[in-house]
Amino acid sequence: MREFEKQEINTVRRGGKRAQYDIETINTILDVGFVGYIAYVFEGTAISIPMAYGRSDNQLYFHGSLKNRMLNSLLESSKISMTVMHLDALVLARSGLHHSVNYRSATVFGSVAKVVNTSEKEMALKCIVDHMIDGRWESLRPMLPKELDATLVLKMKIETASAKIRDVGVQDEKADMTLPIWAGLVPLKQFAEKPISDDLLPPGTKVPEHVNAYYENNKSNLGI
Repeated sequence: MREFEKQEINTVRRGGKRAQYDIETINTILDVGFVGYIAYVFEGTAISIPMAYGRSDNQLYFHGSLKNRMLNSLLESSKISMTVMHLDALVLARSGLHHSVNYRSATVFGSVAKVVNTSEKEMALKCIVDHMIDGRWESLRPMLPKELDATLVLKMKIETASAKIRDVGVQDEKADMTLPIWAGLVPLKQFAEKPISDDLLPPGTKVPEHVNAYYENNKSNLGI
């Protein structure tokens, strides 16, 4: 099992027993997410912004306009961190102190650079699009040169990272166990609903197979 070396920046201090550093676990958390929260500093103020992303090996890709404040601030600092979190359950305890949530989170740290090469830029954008639904990029019209020129693409090299996972039940005080107060978990799950076609599609345009496949693989098992 390959792991990231524990360093000052990625070592989980509080709740360290829930920390994991193996690369496969971290990549899995990244791969099933759609949005990462990126922190940066702009004119002395800390700001956190949600961003779509794509992953290829140990690199993440982001894109935006040429004047995107966050992306340009990241280029100026050359360093970046991003967190992805999946909420799995509400943990309802017998006391307010022990209420919590079950979750899987990964925080990655690394260096960031601008993607300049046209071929790499297209590959990065394909990575971001296909991160949403695999096979989507090949069904789209090719990007125009002016669109590529107007898009700022950044690549992040993941240099270190850590995951933190809570997947246990209620952890109340022993003295509270006999209280007549309900305690337990409320599981939460994200699922896909049936695709909705755009109103302006040409007649006869069908939902593509890769979209239907995504729906079938990620729909609710409750028949909703």
